Amino acid sequence: MREHQNGFHVAFVGNPNCGKTTLFNAITGSKLKVANWPGVTVEKKEGSVEFEDEKLILIDTPGIYSLSTYTIEEKVTRNCILDDDIEVIVNVVDASSLERNLYLTLQLLELGKPIVMALNMMDVVEERGMEIDLHRLPEMLCDIPIVPVSAIKKRGLDILLHAIIHHKEAVTLGQVFSYSDDIEDKISKLEVIMQAKYPNHSSARWHAIKFLEDDEEVYEEHPVDVSGVVNKSYSRQIIQSKYSYIDDIIKECLFNKSAKEAKTDKIDALLTHPVLGIFCFLLIMAFVFFLTFTLGDFIKGFLEMFLEYFSNAVSSLLSFASVAGWLQSLIVDGIIAGVGGILTFLPNIIILFIALAILEDSGYMSRVAYVMDGIMGKLGLSGKAFLPMILGFGCTVPAIMATRALETPKDRRRTMLITPFMSCSARLPIYVLLSGMFFGKWAPLVSFSMYVLGILVALLTAFVANVFDKKKNCNNLLIELPEYKRPNLRSIRVYVWNKVKDYLTKAGTTIFIASIIVWFVLNLGPHGFVTEASGSFAALAAKFIAPVLKPCGLNMWEIVVALFAGISAKEVVVTSFTVLFSNNLEGAGLLESIKAVYPSFTSANALSLMVFCLLYTPCLATIATIKKESESWKFTSSAMVFQIAVAYALSAIVYNIAAIFF
Repeated sequence: MREHQNGFHVAFVGNPNCGKTTLFNAITGSKLKVANWPGVTVEKKEGSVEFEDEKLILIDTPGIYSLSTYTIEEKVTRNCILDDDIEVIVNVVDASSLERNLYLTLQLLELGKPIVMALNMMDVVEERGMEIDLHRLPEMLCDIPIVPVSAIKKRGLDILLHAIIHHKEAVTLGQVFSYSDDIEDKISKLEVIMQAKYPNHSSARWHAIKFLEDDEEVYEEHPVDVSGVVNKSYSRQIIQSKYSYIDDIIKECLFNKSAKEAKTDKIDALLTHPVLGIFCFLLIMAFVFFLTFTLGDFIKGFLEMFLEYFSNAVSSLLSFASVAGWLQSLIVDGIIAGVGGILTFLPNIIILFIALAILEDSGYMSRVAYVMDGIMGKLGLSGKAFLPMILGFGCTVPAIMATRALETPKDRRRTMLITPFMSCSARLPIYVLLSGMFFGKWAPLVSFSMYVLGILVALLTAFVANVFDKKKNCNNLLIELPEYKRPNLRSIRVYVWNKVKDYLTKAGTTIFIASIIVWFVLNLGPHGFVTEASGSFAALAAKFIAPVLKPCGLNMWEIVVALFAGISAKEVVVTSFTVLFSNNLEGAGLLESIKAVYPSFTSANALSLMVFCLLYTPCLATIATIKKESESWKFTSSAMVFQIAVAYALSAIVYNIAAIFF
């Protein structure tokens, strides 16, 4: 085992939802995304820590259930831990779900590498009245060090680091238990074959077992002739033997588990019901948007008053300093109006993020994916495809990246196509602005309908794609349903702060730059500065395009400018509205400004605009991510054209139907 001058490498490996990333954060101080459902970590992340005069390079790998590679995240983790640079494996295990986690543990032990088990969530075990025999458990797992920890409460971290350092030279025997005599005989023969061709290989037993499981990647990476030993796949027998041994471990080491499971089962009878579960999900999300509007708008009103006061104060100060009129307009009407208009929606955004964080951390989002599995299956996708879609409620960029958890390139691309239809947080200011102005007390319901519409359009798109797909897949969802837990305030705080920080960063960069650009294109024309925006470069170009949007009720050049600007970031649609229509940040004043310019602009037009903003081309960051993940400009451009076509068609339908009633 070689030492590295810059430290030795430790891989954190565990099931999804075991608290692995939380433990990694607690030790390294990193602030990675933490959520109570699979598919969040899809790349390995590194951090370092010094302890007892040793430097440890810690690697947080994607959560996996086994060392069989079907998805990108499983391949990333397996390749990482098989790398010779990894000198210690920390197997993070959810102590409250010990039985589910031990299958991966048994596979890791067969690698023959030094392993330390971090028995996480011991505080949860104690709260539930469960007991784990910490003397018998290591005896049944090759006597590896087992350290009880609580990642959330940062307990046991020093003991874990001490165990890692002092166990780095240990060698796990690789044989936790014995399979049947026939399988053990074949394993022995395969180990001899492996060692003959690869004498320095450190995981001969694990590879021998993988040969018996007919693992294609092992055959490709270590081609040997096993025809005289392996005559069929022994995967089923090997899996059954492992689970049989896990049953023995649970019987001897875990006590008082049944009471908590019964309580979880009662709640799941409702929340995972194929019909009532979907109804509960819609009801919960409707309540979230009720809070987002009622409480968020109350706080937003104070921010609007402050912003108006600040804008007037800056305007007076600039006038007193005899600053040029065009520069005053740029600062007040462009930057302050544009960036400030977005910041007033921060209370609504924060409430939405808090609600999503609570739902994730409680374990509920896994139930949503489970409930949707039946529907997704009929659309040719597994329930796993719904996980990126749910992530899309926050931001489409990580949602697209989460498609790596899907098994096939076709599934990943199809999910990339439909995920942008999910209503990300950047669209919320558009809904709040327009629904608040045109729909009064019904504003929360109208905004909520945009989220429902996004889900329906995504599912309908998947259905149509599946109808025309000649090679249909049979996808089964493999996902744990964790026991419910009380949301952790620290996890929620980190999650919400990271989201708010991203929002503020975007306001200070993308939206700041976009506000300046919008101001210039609205104040410059063929003959220099213009007094009326209608003679600007933006207006001249937009007026040429506007007639195309007449069927959608959006044939106003100001809307065309706002939609084009919104491709940089969806919040910029609101920025553009603020700059275009009198720069008044208060809802009523802005409504009067719109009505003054376009008296025929009604609730039907507003509803059509919301639908168009929901469905048309996503932001530049999302487009770049789709290109990166799909590795195809052809697919990316086709997806953009398709999304614009869907937005155009549905907004036209919505406008013409709504015009009958408004």
